[in-house]
Amino acid sequence: MPPLSPRQILDQLVAFPSVSRDTNLPLVDWVQGYLADHGIASTRVPSPCGTKAHLYAQVGPAVDGGIILSGHSDVVPVDGQAWDTDPWVVTERDGRLYGRGCCDMKGFDALAIAALVEGAARPLKRPLQLALSYDEELGCMAVADLVVAMTGALPKAAAVIVGEPSMMKVVTGHKGGVGIVCHARGHEVHSSLLHQGVSAIMDSARLIGWANDRNAENRAREPGALAAQFVPPWTTLHVGMINGGTAHNITARDCRFILEVRVVPGESPEEWRAAAFAEGARISAAMQAVHPDTGIDMDAAFRVPPLTPETDGAAEALARRLTGDNGSHVVSYGTEGGQFQVLGGYSTVVCGPGDIAQAHQPDEYLEVAQFQAGWRFMQGILDDLAT
Repeated sequence: MPPLSPRQILDQLVAFPSVSRDTNLPLVDWVQGYLADHGIASTRVPSPCGTKAHLYAQVGPAVDGGIILSGHSDVVPVDGQAWDTDPWVVTERDGRLYGRGCCDMKGFDALAIAALVEGAARPLKRPLQLALSYDEELGCMAVADLVVAMTGALPKAAAVIVGEPSMMKVVTGHKGGVGIVCHARGHEVHSSLLHQGVSAIMDSARLIGWANDRNAENRAREPGALAAQFVPPWTTLHVGMINGGTAHNITARDCRFILEVRVVPGESPEEWRAAAFAEGARISAAMQAVHPDTGIDMDAAFRVPPLTPETDGAAEALARRLTGDNGSHVVSYGTEGGQFQVLGGYSTVVCGPGDIAQAHQPDEYLEVAQFQAGWRFMQGILDDLAT
């Protein structure tokens, strides 16, 4: 069977509705089978529950100094979104490729798989490695198992290219992230007897107010050299959704929300999480002074390490050489790049086709010109590995 074109591979990948809440195994089955058809062995790293899997593969000689192409297989849901096209079919129109994941980030995945197959037929001097993960959209934590597995099984790569949409610009840093699931437990009384009850909503507001105070302090502080590159150049704390209460005249029994902290490089996600937990404990003590069965339960939801700009990084040098981009680019969203950099000790950058503004949107699309630029980038990687 002749190799599929990158566009044909993209058609196949988008057809799998690999939403994070569901299994990605049909997609992994297809990728593993397609690679095997072209003589490429691949390895799965199953999820603890067995319903999902990472996949990694390598072509070229088993020596150090290769390049990892990192992508994720999961996509966000289309529920409630008004699409003009079938989200699970790639539709080309007006120079754009529409479909869920075309931009974030099955476009890059398709290019990486096509490059791996082409690389298997070329006289590479150093290896090309593929890292395909699950659950990136749920907090970039699951990829840690993939990084550890690859580090133990494959020769050490010199560079990791994380193909999140960056308009083929070379992104050298991004913020880290901490998510904290909060459940405030109150004590119900009629609101006319407020002093005898504990309102889960009103005490949750104390924790959210603490977060707002930290935002004000962070904004007023002079940013360090690393932080100054970001927009905004400080660590931000945010609550996007909140749910709780029974009636307007009853002190709330429950309140649930997620506190999200986006941490600039140079600051510790663990320290920010510890500070939030400490404040939650302080508020809980005051709640329990009124009624002992109350308090705020806090659990870590996710922890995304920041991607820290490197000095003379191999990945940055490679990506700049191949794209011609010499600009300075950092972003405030998170990727799996920090996991490769921190856990695996890899030199890492983010560089992929498409505009992040299209990610997660109805009628998500990838410009054909960006897809083509991504393929030229892959050709440059193969040429680099062959020299």
